[in-house]
Amino acid sequence: MEIFDRVSESISAEGWLALPNFVEPETIAALREECRQLAATGKFRRAAVGNNANHRIQPDIRSDEILWLDAAQGPEARQHCLARFEQLRLALNRRLQLGLFEFECHYARFAPGTFYRKHFDRFRGDARRIVSSVLYLNESWEPGDGGELRIYSGEGENEDHVDVQPASGTLVLFLSERFAHEVLPAQRERLSLTGWFRARS
Repeated sequence: MEIFDRVSESISAEGWLALPNFVEPETIAALREECRQLAATGKFRRAAVGNNANHRIQPDIRSDEILWLDAAQGPEARQHCLARFEQLRLALNRRLQLGLFEFECHYARFAPGTFYRKHFDRFRGDARRIVSSVLYLNESWEPGDGGELRIYSGEGENEDHVDVQPASGTLVLFLSERFAHEVLPAQRERLSLTGWFRARS
């Protein structure tokens, strides 16, 4: 099955999927190096929660750092990766008629001990985020390294969930409105390119 057919089928049937090897290992390695260099030069900022008037730093909920990316700029590896996401956007629109207009994204860095508590990606009163995505840049990730993405499939304290390891090259996609999720505490540096396919406002 062609990769975009598989993605579309999984989103339609289950609302989410984890897809290994979305882009080539050499591209992932280049993105990882860029992410680390940008972090080392102080480009990242503490991540916030909420939007507009509710936008605030709240480290008891979220303790990672991020750097928003300009899709029109950046080195070759990043441009190649974003072109792949553009192909995915067009394929999802063609197969599922989701009305995806654009892709916004940032690098995310979780230092050892950091986390992001359970939340939804779609902001209250803002329905533009349709599909959430996380592309992992981590090399040789082991189960004891933590940092799993926990995706919840129900409601309540003991609801069902699945944990996805942030392994290099794995892409996770899920419907932004449907799935609450969290990032469990990382035991080592955890890097990703995180983004959202958005509809028009």
